Amino acid sequence: MWFPLRLKFFVFATLLAVAPLAIVGRNLEQLSRDELKSAANEDLTTVAAQLQGQFDTTYQGRWLSPLMVIRNGIDSDELDVPQKVSLLTLGLQELPDVVSMQLAVAGSNLPIMATDQAFSKRLEALGLDPVQVLTVPADLITSIEDTGQFGRPLISRIEETGSWIATLALPLNTKIAGRQVTLAARIELSSLSRLVQRHPFAQRGEITVIDQAGRTVLQEDQNLVLDREIVQSALPLIVAGARANALQTYTRPDGTDVLGAYAFPDWFPWAVITELTEESAYAVVNAITRQIMIIGALGFALASIGALIFARRLTGPILRIGEIVEKVGMGDFSARVNNVTSRDELGQLSGRVNTMIAELGERLELMKFVSHGTMSAIKNSGEGMERGGVRKKVSVIFTDIRGYTEFSERVAPEVVIEALNEYFEVQNKIVVQHQGDVDKFIGDALVAVFEGENMEQRAICCSVQIIDAMQDLLEKFPDYNLHVGIGVASGEVVMGAMGAASRMDYTVLGSTVNLAARLCSKAEPGQVLIDAATREAGTDMDGVAIDELAAIPLKGYADPVPTFGARSADRAAAE
Repeated sequence: MWFPLRLKFFVFATLLAVAPLAIVGRNLEQLSRDELKSAANEDLTTVAAQLQGQFDTTYQGRWLSPLMVIRNGIDSDELDVPQKVSLLTLGLQELPDVVSMQLAVAGSNLPIMATDQAFSKRLEALGLDPVQVLTVPADLITSIEDTGQFGRPLISRIEETGSWIATLALPLNTKIAGRQVTLAARIELSSLSRLVQRHPFAQRGEITVIDQAGRTVLQEDQNLVLDREIVQSALPLIVAGARANALQTYTRPDGTDVLGAYAFPDWFPWAVITELTEESAYAVVNAITRQIMIIGALGFALASIGALIFARRLTGPILRIGEIVEKVGMGDFSARVNNVTSRDELGQLSGRVNTMIAELGERLELMKFVSHGTMSAIKNSGEGMERGGVRKKVSVIFTDIRGYTEFSERVAPEVVIEALNEYFEVQNKIVVQHQGDVDKFIGDALVAVFEGENMEQRAICCSVQIIDAMQDLLEKFPDYNLHVGIGVASGEVVMGAMGAASRMDYTVLGSTVNLAARLCSKAEPGQVLIDAATREAGTDMDGVAIDELAAIPLKGYADPVPTFGARSADRAAAE
């Protein structure tokens, strides 16, 4: 970690004045935090366990037990079907939050059903069919029976109303027409939601109820909260059906330190999570700490004034040198260290820095005249570059500007250079975008090399994009009337440093390079010609259409060479 010299003087002076007070204050703060954390943890676990018990009590005492009584009454042999339906309707009127009850007969799609009128009107107002929404499907009852979940709630949410619904089923011993009958009920869980919202703890902390997928429940909007560490700890216990309540201290993704606890209701596949930020838990301690810091700041200010005055005189030149170095790091090689005239180590350092900046600027300009491949070879050469080469499999593209000779004869040389720079700038950017390396510029031609995975596909896409970009330049500069033809070939080349010992060129040589150049020479304006090796490897590319062309005779080849044309799919469709 960087520690400025000026701050070193500053810290040394202030430590003597502030250290004793800081030690005493720290001990007092730690003791207070420990006490408050113990109280907060107890509060968190109590609230979580309390809500867990209220959930279970509400479900079992308010809904399950009365429904069991209704089930037993309906199961009586002394009641006929109309009386059982009446008992179903009466039970629905008496049970709070139960919005529907039905008798589902196995093999029948027409259940005997009673619905809560108020809830049904809410659904109708939203354009929903209450019977369709509230009916418990036969396949769901079958699933409950197969998994042995009779009496346990299955939780769902009606998106249109935001209502949370518990579905439970109870089997009957009595049969209708010899078929199994099941009592099913839908329960609206707004009372559980109110328990959470109205709990006094919610005024200073946060209560969240999550399901086994890490989503919030009993809220109007369901959110995924897997980014919370305590949720990740609780999820495996929900899935496993464990009921091990626990405490946890952790940091939220936004950097907030939190104390948390969780508990698990017996009747719901949920976890009740209670959370309290450390800032709220330690509010009293924070107030004490602020008072200690105010007193310490006064001593700190007095002790530091003298140290800062002396440190400023000593470190000023160093800071100026640092600012200049930072500017150089950002690419400003015109910056120089000025106003450091002391005849000491700092004066010598400023002179050396100025010399270094000048030499770096010269080297940066030289880098613009060599390829990235050359720079990489120099970096990896160790003690120095040696002549020689290695075999590599690459894809090579040649681009050549059509109409350049006529253009150069009819316009001023300055315009020719400007046009070449414009065209080469666009081509170079596209090559770099496709992870290629511009090997060299030869007059109005560009040579680029692609290595590594998917090199053939990248070379083809690059060439097609260059053709499209050249069309845009033609629209921008119609008077130039310049087009580009491109040749692409893939295969082995010799890559390395070649030339004299005092003047070398890092480039690629071989039949693959020659083939790319020959194809480029045969390409029509706005055409990309590729060889068979490139075509074979560059298949199934989105946005590119490849056409098989007639084999063409090329210089240096005894037989006509199979050739393919590549173009953008949009251009192919337009044609």
